[in-house]
Amino acid sequence: MIYLDHAATSFPKPERVLRAMDDFARTSCANPGRGGYRLASNAGAVIEETRRLLARLFCFSRPERVVFTLNATDALNMAIKGVLKPGGHVITSVLEHNSVSRPLNRLERDGMITVTRLDAGADHRIAPDDVAHAFTPATRLVVLTHVSNVTGTIQPVEQIGRIVREHNALFLVDGAQSAGVVPVNMERFSIDLLAFTGHKGLLGPTGTGGLVVGERADVAPWREGGTGGDSADPVHPDGYPHRLEGGTPNVMGMAGLREGVRILMEMGVETVLAHERKMLAAFWGSLKNPDRFQWYGPTRTLSGSGEDWGVGMVSLNLPGWSPAELATILDGRFDVAVRAGLHCAPDAHRHLGTLPDGTVRISVGWQTTEEDVNTAANALNELCPDAP
Repeated sequence: MIYLDHAATSFPKPERVLRAMDDFARTSCANPGRGGYRLASNAGAVIEETRRLLARLFCFSRPERVVFTLNATDALNMAIKGVLKPGGHVITSVLEHNSVSRPLNRLERDGMITVTRLDAGADHRIAPDDVAHAFTPATRLVVLTHVSNVTGTIQPVEQIGRIVREHNALFLVDGAQSAGVVPVNMERFSIDLLAFTGHKGLLGPTGTGGLVVGERADVAPWREGGTGGDSADPVHPDGYPHRLEGGTPNVMGMAGLREGVRILMEMGVETVLAHERKMLAAFWGSLKNPDRFQWYGPTRTLSGSGEDWGVGMVSLNLPGWSPAELATILDGRFDVAVRAGLHCAPDAHRHLGTLPDGTVRISVGWQTTEEDVNTAANALNELCPDAP
């Protein structure tokens, strides 16, 4: 099978990740912080080392404020609902995943907050000037995706972060598609809250993710319970990371995530990004009639005719075919796995004009080969052999 849905989850997982999880399950799978014996201490050490590695990866100096969650959705909800108060104003965009838009929509519907949703330009990017002009005296939070999960377009978060900091608001970045693929520097980008998932670019298993909480942010806990320490205290502890980590963590998943982050740090995130762009360029170069398709995303990056604004992801449609039909045929006839539909980002498709059916999304990863993308391109060539 040719797997080209890495934006959904990376596959296959590296052997080192699988071995790390297996070894941990067989030798060290105790409950961290819930006992003084060696197995429990070893399990706790896995979690703390994973925190330190992620803090290094994101250029963040406070590893204790790297909080583990179920996934990026969990982290985004934790951040949004943990910092907003009644009467607050939020700036966001039409490019957001439902993990951002749905919590904001509910809070807005319930009369708790007001929301400004910025349109994207023709290049599928949010203009920093538009962010600056959207501020009001009540603006508490700006929440934006770092990389669109529909088009793969990288947003100018560094410029936007400076603007947010100048207005003394908090900047929450959805790093679900960027962590492990695009360099992220919490300090340089003026990011106060970074949500990430472990099972995509970080190469770890599902059920892992986190929220990096900068020192300007204070997130109210929404899950309270056991932390392994201070059990006699009648209320949940205030200090990070336990403030946001009630309950037994996915420590076996952390063992896999730790190994995934180690692999990334050995390769270098810049190397991953360069490889993804190279694979997309090879895909484009193997298409006989690229003009037959409708393209959504930084196609100048694909064709080598402009600035690199994207990761290894692009959406397309073939006139006369629904996205679901095209994806089904690619899978059934050619053994090529791609994603069709709205990608949990309906507002982005409204912006693109691709509602209600969405697009076919092709997304590569660090293990994708030129043979993989050439096979996918040749399948599309076979489905539309004639020039327009």
